[in-house]
Amino acid sequence: MQPLAERLRPVTLDELVGQEHLTGKDSILRKAIEQGKIPSMILWGPPGVGKTTIANIIAHTLQVPFYTLSAISAGVKEVREVIELARRQRHAVLFIDEIHRFNKSQQDALLGAVEKGIITLIGATTENPSFEVNAAVLSRSQVYVLRPLGNDQLMQLLRQAMERDEWLKSKNIELKETEALFNISGGDARKLLNLFELVVSTLQEDPIVITDQKVMDIAQQRVAIYDKTGEQHYDIISAFIKSIRGSDPNAAVYYLARMIEGGEDVKFIARRLVILASEDIGNANPNALLLATSCFQAVNLIGYPESRIILSQCVTYLASSAKSNASYMAINAAQSLVAKTGDLPVPMHIRNAPTKMMKEMGYSKGYAYAHDYNSNFVEQEFLPDAIKGTKLYDPGKNAREDELRRHLKQLWKDKYNY
Repeated sequence: MQPLAERLRPVTLDELVGQEHLTGKDSILRKAIEQGKIPSMILWGPPGVGKTTIANIIAHTLQVPFYTLSAISAGVKEVREVIELARRQRHAVLFIDEIHRFNKSQQDALLGAVEKGIITLIGATTENPSFEVNAAVLSRSQVYVLRPLGNDQLMQLLRQAMERDEWLKSKNIELKETEALFNISGGDARKLLNLFELVVSTLQEDPIVITDQKVMDIAQQRVAIYDKTGEQHYDIISAFIKSIRGSDPNAAVYYLARMIEGGEDVKFIARRLVILASEDIGNANPNALLLATSCFQAVNLIGYPESRIILSQCVTYLASSAKSNASYMAINAAQSLVAKTGDLPVPMHIRNAPTKMMKEMGYSKGYAYAHDYNSNFVEQEFLPDAIKGTKLYDPGKNAREDELRRHLKQLWKDKYNY
């Protein structure tokens, strides 16, 4: 019997749970699919959120040849064979799962066919395509970002499963508690449904009452060892990041060892350390980002097994460092403000004035050049009038950022309430 997630895989956009920003009414992707004119695309998102499903829906909807390759097992030879078939058929859609696992030569083999319209490429990846997909392929594709599923959507999936699946309909199931199911699945629909099936098949009772404790007991008994291509990969990286954020170098280096022993891609680990150094440490210790960046460069040069030492140095340093997410929160707040207020006019005195006409119109008039004043500072307004005085960066409570706070307070007095 097929796994539950496969039995319930949607075949139309209306059956898909989640990703409404891409597939909802009047969305760009839905219109393209309905019109039968899809662009080459990269579907980027965590596992189990609908990347392969969207590709399958396109396959069911479009009246063109559709081919599927997995980057784990396919190479240049298989890519060229599909391109030759597509050339004979004048056009085809090629879906490549885990396209980030293709090397440069394998991705280069796609370029000509995509550019000439022989194939429409759909690539699925869990990795940031700007890092893992060739710029040439990326420039010829639309990138669609898929989001993790929320608890309401996960509950919708469970109810759909109990209503639609013949095997589950034969069972008397009571969903008493669902928190453990949701937490373990981590927004992954496939993981949720297959775990739900495992729990139901394991419990020998009538009615089958689903509780958090039962789910945890069954999951802990049956969870596989670390597998870099499997589901626990995401649980381990989550534990790894949270251990560093929580300033526990012992737990952090333990999960690092789990990933190393499992054969995890060294770049995958190092890239996340660079992100964490800025997101979770930031200006509390600016050296963290420098070390993490150096770590990323070093492991790319050296590789395993020696890179484990470099990773361990970086991980223990980041975990032991002071923490601040102030700069991360600042850009979140700034982007939210931009989305809310739109394109506010830039104050005239700080606009660029490269031409005589612009100077006559008042561009740059009244701008005070900070270096002409004591301490290289003169108070003037930089934000648009509608949001002037808005504080977006609030330094964290640590020694380095306390120093920044005092400096900003001395400069701006009470304006930003530092």
